[in-house]
Amino acid sequence: MPPLTRRELLAALGGLPVLSRLPWHRTRPVPTASQLLWQRDELALFIHFVVSTFTCREWGDGRESPAIFAPPSLDARQWARAARTAGARAMVLTAKHHDGFCLWPTATTRHSVASSPWRGGEGDLVREFTDACRAEGLRAGLYLSPWDQNAPVYGDSPRYDQLYCDQLTELLTRYGPIHEVWFDGANGEGPNGKRQVYDWPRYWGLVRQLQPDAVIFSDAGPDVRWIGNERGVAGETNWSTVDPSIVTHPGMTGDEVMRSLTEGDRDGTVWRPGETDTSIRPGWFWHPAEDARVRSVDDLVDLHFTSVGRNSKLLLNVPPTRDGLLHATDVDRLAAMRTRLDAMFGEPIAGTSGDASVTFARSATVGIIDVREQIASGQRVARHVVEARLDDAWHRIASGTTIGYSRMHRVEAVQASAVRVRILDAVEPGTVLRVAAYPPA
Repeated sequence: MPPLTRRELLAALGGLPVLSRLPWHRTRPVPTASQLLWQRDELALFIHFVVSTFTCREWGDGRESPAIFAPPSLDARQWARAARTAGARAMVLTAKHHDGFCLWPTATTRHSVASSPWRGGEGDLVREFTDACRAEGLRAGLYLSPWDQNAPVYGDSPRYDQLYCDQLTELLTRYGPIHEVWFDGANGEGPNGKRQVYDWPRYWGLVRQLQPDAVIFSDAGPDVRWIGNERGVAGETNWSTVDPSIVTHPGMTGDEVMRSLTEGDRDGTVWRPGETDTSIRPGWFWHPAEDARVRSVDDLVDLHFTSVGRNSKLLLNVPPTRDGLLHATDVDRLAAMRTRLDAMFGEPIAGTSGDASVTFARSATVGIIDVREQIASGQRVARHVVEARLDDAWHRIASGTTIGYSRMHRVEAVQASAVRVRILDAVEPGTVLRVAAYPPA
């Protein structure tokens, strides 16, 4: 068979120049400065605190009286101090949950703190929250539920879209820089019996206009995606790149959608890292019956490995009590978690770093390996192995797929003189890895 002519070859490749079809000539997505800052935070606390705290329900129905919102000792600085002690660099507050109760004095509804006895009706919890974050050196984020069971116009899509955008505008213009704006796809019947059609492009565009440095979270991004579960476990394979045509708006379901949320996409065309959210308690709001069911320190440490250690960021919910304070047990567990993690990762085993390897100054016992890509230049590794040098020979001690920001391996303790990472598959050559080894925990 004669060789193909240039014209025939181009036709076979869809009319594109040959080099543009080769993977190492594609332009890989990279994070924005805001996405990079967001990922490097590693841990943020989620604060669920609205009228549901006082009714002992997970979801309100919009018929709660604002009079029940009366936390006698509310101290947002206590929340922020606990977050900082835990090693968090940001917090996200439920400015409004599905019940429609607003934690700031809004002009859009009477269903807010302005109608409550708290602070004599003059309180603004969003203000106290953002001030507390900045006082403790944390970045502030806000969650505004799109589902609103109290708003009479919910389900009258154009009218509710305007109300929702008015609420977003208040939140994004009154309280200084907002680091993360958090959405979900919750969508049920309103008091009028109708289901709302959300104008997501309008909402996201408003955030871009008013807070251009904020990252926008939702199932579909556009900056950060949900990891697909609320257990605190990111996928073993977790690309920060996704195909935006698969998950186009929050609330989508289906196997392909869930796979895209959990694993991302090796050939994805946009950078959209995953956020792993879960609660320190069984519920998202405080319930006295759960005071004895707070996650153990071991469990919290495990969350670090299954979120941050799988190329994700952990958003850990810690709900205040009816007093307006984080429960002492929760605060103690957060502090103990940080103490344990600092002990684990305080100092890597001393050695000389090379290309994806580290040779120890002397033989050492290895139990944890932390491998990182330089994600400012994108994500490339699709499959890798970790090897330890034992008795002058290399032995495999761990393997995995993606790496990204961080891939942490806890391995059976071995006495080694060096460790190295070998890349078995990558979307592009030239990957630079940072490898650190630590003693067993």
